[in-house]
Amino acid sequence: MKTAFDYIVIGSGSGGSAVARRLHDAGADVAVIEAGKSTFGVAEIEDPSAWFGLQSGAWDWGHHYTPTERVLNRDIPIPRGKGLGGSSATNAMMWYRGVPADYARWDAVAPGWSWDDCLPSFKACETWQGGETALRGGDGPLQITRPDPDHPLTQAMLKGGADMGLPVVEDPNGPEPTGVSLANFNISPEGLRWTSAMGYLGPIMASERLTILCETRALALTFSGDHASGVRVYKDGAEHLLTARSGVILAAGALETPRLMMLSGIGDEAELSRLGLKTRLHAPEIGRNLQDHPLLRALNFRASSPLGPMKGNGGGTLSIWKSAPELDQADLLAFPIQTRSAVPALWDHYDLDGDVFAIGLGVMRSYSKGGITLTGTAPDDPLNIQPNLLSDPRDLKALVAGVEFLLDMVLTPGFSHLFADYVAPDRKVSGEDAVTFVRRACSTFFHCCGTAQMGTHTDAPVSPRLGVKGVRGLWVADASVIPDIPACHTHAPVTMIGERAAQFILEDACLT
Repeated sequence: MKTAFDYIVIGSGSGGSAVARRLHDAGADVAVIEAGKSTFGVAEIEDPSAWFGLQSGAWDWGHHYTPTERVLNRDIPIPRGKGLGGSSATNAMMWYRGVPADYARWDAVAPGWSWDDCLPSFKACETWQGGETALRGGDGPLQITRPDPDHPLTQAMLKGGADMGLPVVEDPNGPEPTGVSLANFNISPEGLRWTSAMGYLGPIMASERLTILCETRALALTFSGDHASGVRVYKDGAEHLLTARSGVILAAGALETPRLMMLSGIGDEAELSRLGLKTRLHAPEIGRNLQDHPLLRALNFRASSPLGPMKGNGGGTLSIWKSAPELDQADLLAFPIQTRSAVPALWDHYDLDGDVFAIGLGVMRSYSKGGITLTGTAPDDPLNIQPNLLSDPRDLKALVAGVEFLLDMVLTPGFSHLFADYVAPDRKVSGEDAVTFVRRACSTFFHCCGTAQMGTHTDAPVSPRLGVKGVRGLWVADASVIPDIPACHTHAPVTMIGERAAQFILEDACLT
């Protein structure tokens, strides 16, 4: 097995695939380490309608959020893809980049991350079905398409949103996403899931300068002085040392990247000492600032007739609006589900049999924050993951407003051909009854981020150019670096981060 490279990228997901491809294209010899198996040619991954069955199974890390009273002491799985392509191989394939206000918040703490700074890299990601525009890319590695709109629930969402006063938007990644629109998906024109690995790594799989090591677990980083020199890995029943002449890029995600940093001695000294780990670099914010979008899974409704075959990923539209008119940015997002959808607590409480459709609802401008701690020093010891969902009262208030909005929307003319009755909740609810439903149905949008945030402030462990402060040759190119969660799905922003990480690394290499 080849063991020496210019760069080692740990993780093959949204950020890892992008940074690996761009470094390779610049002439570097790159290794990509992936803990899971290859996903190429796997029917259950390529089928967009099968995505939900990929959670909590062989393609998932099996992480869970620690229960709290705010979610009625329920255990909430946090799906994270474990396979080539990372979570882009198991997610719902949504491609939504957010708005300039999201990146203005990043730029305030990490200069150089405004919308104008990020837009060229967003465009570099995309081959947009509608062709290149001032805002969309036309020849990037990722296929971005609209869904087939000819499904009764897709049409009901479009018409029902308009009945509720939402504008019909041509493209949620266009100038203004607020309103109801057909969604953007990482689905090929042929109707198959298009993962980050397919787009970025697939075309260069035969290159002698690309080594992909699947079923390989990163154990710890190695150092030569203050320079990251490689990584110890476990593969085929044995440990191996891989060396990196220029450096290591962490792209294992917002849960596994901080774990690997702490296991390598980068973290809070008191926390590392508690576990008997030697501190290489005191970085107390590693593992803190964990953020996620709370998602209600889901509001369920009785259909007046069978819905017919599922199309695409089983969704089709985005509804984006404000929970209160005085807000400066839309904070709620809803999407259709062409079948029933419920966390176990809803299954236990309501009758979900028969012809049922659902609507998922999330707070995208969320404020609750938490953190990650290690429970042990073995690489597979469970993580204590606490996002503190609903701890900020603004998140709960917004979800209640969203529930009331959607319970009204299904009564509009746009849903007259489809809606027969309420299922979960089983009636129109408001006030404390709506609060109870929110706590019972609250889950995760799978958008965890922020656990190794970038910024110029002293507490930020990563620089705005994505280098880990205090060491050389070590960068982070995943959702960990996000300082403030954007009001969108995180796959697109993290892909953009991977693009920019390669740009920064190559620029800095030229300077040295």
